[in-house]
Amino acid sequence: MGIFNNMFGGKENEKPKDEKKSYLNWIPLTSLEQLAEIKEASKTKPVLIFKHSTRCGISRMVMKQFENLFTEEHQSLKVYYLDLLNYRNISDEVGYTFQVIHQSPQLLIIKNEVSVHNASHYDITQTNLTRFV
Repeated sequence: MGIFNNMFGGKENEKPKDEKKSYLNWIPLTSLEQLAEIKEASKTKPVLIFKHSTRCGISRMVMKQFENLFTEEHQSLKVYYLDLLNYRNISDEVGYTFQVIHQSPQLLIIKNEVSVHNASHYDITQTNLTRFV
């Protein structure tokens, strides 16, 4: 019925009934200075970094599945989004600072200034986020 709604004035801003509310608020990771902020924040609460390649279909699919992992109980988690293609220097520094080998896509969980968990590709979707709330 979408075609008829468009032709005859359906509600443009109406969300589909099956669309899930997102509890994930991405924080763009765009500067090296933010790594110091992440380390500092991780002293009181775990901080997540999601490294994503915008040209990779697998990365896009894993990112969507990762977003679906978030429930209301996870909304307090800080999650940084790193676009690998535009911020390769930051990705390199993330690997060096947190002592992880670069992968894409990749999820790092930082606690007390160190990476306490990292996963790549489909293993990201197996991460139990509740242990870090």
